[in-house]
Formats: sequence, C-alpha cells, structure tokens
Amino acid sequence: MAWMPTDKEIAAVLQLDGPKRYSYWVKKVADQQVVWSLWQADGWALAADDQGRQLVPVWPHEKFAELCARDVWAGYAPKAIEIEAWMERWIPGMQRDTILVAVFPTPNDRGVAVDPAKLGEDLQEELSNYE
Repeated sequence: MAWMPTDKEIAAVLQLDGPKRYSYWVKKVADQQVVWSLWQADGWALAADDQGRQLVPVWPHEKFAELCARDVWAGYAPKAIEIEAWMERWIPGMQRDTILVAVFPTPNDRGVAVDPAKLGEDLQEELSNYE
C-alpha cells in the first residue's frame, strides 16, 4: 500500500534539520521506490546555490513537493520519478552536467545540497536493505 504522510507527520518532518530530513528522504525513497520533483511544461524545476550552481530539488512524497510549488516554482506540479530511472539516468546525467541535488527543500529551507554520486551511494546502500 502506498505511503500517505499525515498532516501531523508532515508538520513534524518539516521541523527536522537538513541532515535529518536527508536521512528521512533516503529511507522513504528506498521504501517507496519513487523520487518526487516539480515539473511544468518547460521542464523540471531547478534551484541555485550561493555559488550559482544548479540543483534539482527532490522530495520523498508529492505532498512535501506541493508545499514548495510556490514563489519561483509557482505553476510547477509534483511529478514522480521511478527509482530505476533516478539511479540509471538521472544520477549519471546530473554528474555529467555538474548539477547538484537539493534534497528535501521546505518552504523555509533550501534543503541539503549534495553531489549526485554521494546521493546515489547513500540511496543504493539503503536499497540494499530491501533486497
């Protein structure tokens, strides 16, 4: 059965610091086999850090992504990325294009900026617990 976070869970998770949200993201994505990002007709949402590097924002569930579909991401909608596509195409593509990942931004926090290779390793390690 698909996981649906309650309002209470969402509120609690949004209070976590970046590293704890990162761990939560890895566990939930491995469990659910889906990465969520934001999409519109022009393409996927991107963010930038203080050095001007591009980041792809990702969440563990569409409800968390919806909370960030405002301001610069107004008009974007949550879209699922299957774990196989994430691991086999997205991670190598982001590495090639030197794009980082913004893991689990919130309305009040940019998320944890991480190299796609590191994120792939952490996710693969968690996925190995499910094999």
